[in-house]
Amino acid sequence: MATTSWGSAIARFGTVLATYLKHHSKLGCGLASLLTASGELIFSTVVFQCPCSAAWNLPYSLVFLLLPALVFYLLGCVLRTRSLCLLCSCCRTRNAGINRCDLCDECCRVSGPAVVSSVTWVAVALLGGAVYECCASGSTFKADRLCVGRNSSCAAQLPLVPCRQAQDPLVQDLQKVLRAESQVVGWSLIAAVILLFLIFTCVSHHRAGGSSLQLKFWKIYSEEEHQCLRTQVTERATKLADENVRCFFEGSRPTGCNIPSMERWQEISSPYPFNPEDKYLSALHRSVNEIQNRHTMNSPSGGEVVRTLCSDSSNVEGTDEL
Repeated sequence: MATTSWGSAIARFGTVLATYLKHHSKLGCGLASLLTASGELIFSTVVFQCPCSAAWNLPYSLVFLLLPALVFYLLGCVLRTRSLCLLCSCCRTRNAGINRCDLCDECCRVSGPAVVSSVTWVAVALLGGAVYECCASGSTFKADRLCVGRNSSCAAQLPLVPCRQAQDPLVQDLQKVLRAESQVVGWSLIAAVILLFLIFTCVSHHRAGGSSLQLKFWKIYSEEEHQCLRTQVTERATKLADENVRCFFEGSRPTGCNIPSMERWQEISSPYPFNPEDKYLSALHRSVNEIQNRHTMNSPSGGEVVRTLCSDSSNVEGTDEL
């Protein structure tokens, strides 16, 4: 019985692990949003303190609202390998013949997860209302609009509203108006982001062309290729490092190791948008087949090259370079 329960537990763990590996990007975005929302609530409660000053309310609130969002976005871009590859290859896109629309589409796909944390920070802050109250109370534009029909001291007392220090009760009641406006702006921001995401998805699928199954196949291939490339890079770099360290201590000569040239690394790092009429699925797929074609043309026997998506590494010359 114990063996059966242990085996069922392992099977359930394997199912959970497989689900996580399949949806790890979406789960990562959800976890990042949850942590960002929790962090914003803690900072708004503990750290944020409105100065209640006509000179400092607006800049203090804008810095607290926008600067962390910018930091989250930059960190999200830097921590993603695809973002770094896209940034490094942008200077070569003019010579690569890549359409600007395709490049913008790829940039949106790569930077999309980084935007989630930034939008979450701003939206949670607006739904809370404290940051917007402090920001709007220090704005002369809002003061002119809110103080219409009120006494002359309304504009001077408005910066004191977030701290509940306004002497006129009618001016202090404007805090409810500012809180309502903040929540309306927050929900509007969430709705606008969702609407833009839907529009981008529809336009991207329309521009890509082809069938939905073909596009799904390309997405699965791209993810698997990226994962396999990372695994191979780690394994081969570790093997090369172990070989060099061993030769250093033993005083022996290292065995030959074929490392791709800088040009080949640049070829597989360039953006490669989906094209249903293209026979290649990625820059790496194109690079491997072009090298195979050159080797076949230079061989004495010649012959026709048969391109396949998946082939044994022992039957394809030159794949050890990757």
